[in-house]
Amino acid sequence: MADWMKGKRGLIMGVANDRSIAWGIAKAMAAEGAELAFSYQGDAFGKRVEPLAASLGSDFLVDVDVTDDTSLDAAFALLKARWGKIDFLVHAIAFSDKNELTGRFINTSRENFKNSLSISCFSFIDVARRASEIMPDGGTLLTLTYQGSNRVTPFYNVMGVAKAALESAVRYLANDLGPQQIRVNAISPGPMKTLAGAAIGGARATFRHTEANAPMRANATLDGIGGTAVYLASDYGRCTSGEIVRVDGGYHVLGMPQSENL
Repeated sequence: MADWMKGKRGLIMGVANDRSIAWGIAKAMAAEGAELAFSYQGDAFGKRVEPLAASLGSDFLVDVDVTDDTSLDAAFALLKARWGKIDFLVHAIAFSDKNELTGRFINTSRENFKNSLSISCFSFIDVARRASEIMPDGGTLLTLTYQGSNRVTPFYNVMGVAKAALESAVRYLANDLGPQQIRVNAISPGPMKTLAGAAIGGARATFRHTEANAPMRANATLDGIGGTAVYLASDYGRCTSGEIVRVDGGYHVLGMPQSENL
């Protein structure tokens, strides 16, 4: 523990269980001295998040539906009432109908396209606007993306389009909020064994493939992703904004599989 986040407060959005990427980030930030609030959607997720939050010394949980303006307004009003301001926010929220994360992208339905883009991309813009209003001293906004945003990945389908939009939003938000000393970045891990990742067709095969071919011959870990988030949200990351930071064992540099796997 180096106290990189001592004195900083922030909201973690998107913890589903103890294998969530958002949970790995929360643990790393708490270990470095951050004070955390957690969002959840609905009682079922609330019951999962509450004991995890408690294990990090947090009793600050807010029920948030990112598709509902009233819900979002109420959540940020609670943050402001309790803390006055925040220093960082982690957005680890995405959605697509799992039935459309198999088969062909061309068969994406209009309804699922709109829902996927709204929840996976627009929600970050919506949250950023509200969060920036309670960051008078500057701060950090972080979201999560994946390489399927710019390279075709089997069965990632509409989520690839949503993540491409999200990455573009990161750049535009970084430009908008820079004068307020608010940094906006995305972390792009490789495949992870998470609840969200399991919904994508062929997830296990993708995980094994990247592990076998990444330059480091390993996929990302929750600790590795958490450490990256700590750096970006800490004072050491004060000059980094608008970036897509890859934490994937180097897989993104490859043009072909390793020779032994050809």
